Amino acid sequence: MNCVFCEELKNRAFAENELAFAVLCGYPVNEGHTLIVPKRCFANFFDSTHEEKIAILDLLDRAKQILDKKHEPSAYNIGVNCGEDAGQTVFHLHVHLIPRYKGDMDDPRGGVRGVIPSKQKY
Repeated sequence: MNCVFCEELKNRAFAENELAFAVLCGYPVNEGHTLIVPKRCFANFFDSTHEEKIAILDLLDRAKQILDKKHEPSAYNIGVNCGEDAGQTVFHLHVHLIPRYKGDMDDPRGGVRGVIPSKQKY
C-alpha cells in the first residue's frame, strides 16, 4: 500500500527538519490548516520516538510563526487522531495545526472536546 505522505506531500513542504516536515492540508478546515508529518512512516503518535516528538514540536512552533505572519489568526487548535475510532483515516501520523479566527464558529468553547459534539459544552 502506498503512503500519500511519503510519496506526494514531502514535495509540498514549506518547512522541515531532519525527521519531519510541515505542509498545508489538502482538505483544510480553515485558512492555513497545516499538517506536521514525520518522515518515517508509522500510524500512531504513541509509536513515535522521543526524537520524532521533539522534531514535531519544533515544526509546530516554526509553522505557527509562519502562519502568524501570513494569516494573523487569533488562536490555534492542535490535534492528532490516533486510531480509526478516533477518526484517523490516513495511517501515517500527522499532527493538525489549525489556525482559528474570531467568528469562524458561533461558540468555540470546548475546543477539541467537539470531536464528540454532545460533550463539547460543559
